[in-house]
Amino acid sequence: MPEKVVLAVYDLSNGMARAMSMPLLGKQIDLIPHTGLLAFGLEFFFGGGIQRMPHENFKRQLQPMQYITLGETEIPPDLFDDFLREISPRYTQHTYDLFSHNCNNFCDEVARFLLGKGIPEWITSLPQEVLSTPMGAALRPMLDGMQASISDPGA
Repeated sequence: MPEKVVLAVYDLSNGMARAMSMPLLGKQIDLIPHTGLLAFGLEFFFGGGIQRMPHENFKRQLQPMQYITLGETEIPPDLFDDFLREISPRYTQHTYDLFSHNCNNFCDEVARFLLGKGIPEWITSLPQEVLSTPMGAALRPMLDGMQASISDPGA
């Protein structure tokens, strides 16, 4: 029986990106997306490792801005679990990168496995869009440093 696959899109900036991106970046950015994939009765996302929980539990922390139906999969749950175990070494606290290996990249990879197509490109291309601005390029070293201290607090 086909399983519906839906992308939940959250705004980590709580509206600040929409209000501040144009004056700061010279480019309109409406949100800083966090994504989770809804399938098999759970929400799957990357946060310090591959996570899964009932969507209702996640919504208590952050409200989705948008739901995007990506399609239906014929992949059975046990094969999906095998896939998640296989990719889990690549999705850990230490492999996280704000710009190139984040929750959106995780959802993109999972969607490609389940459906043969990824999540919308406007989500996955946003980090490079931001970094292509003069202010984004100027902020990158600071953001990389912050990220490194979070990933490895003892360093």
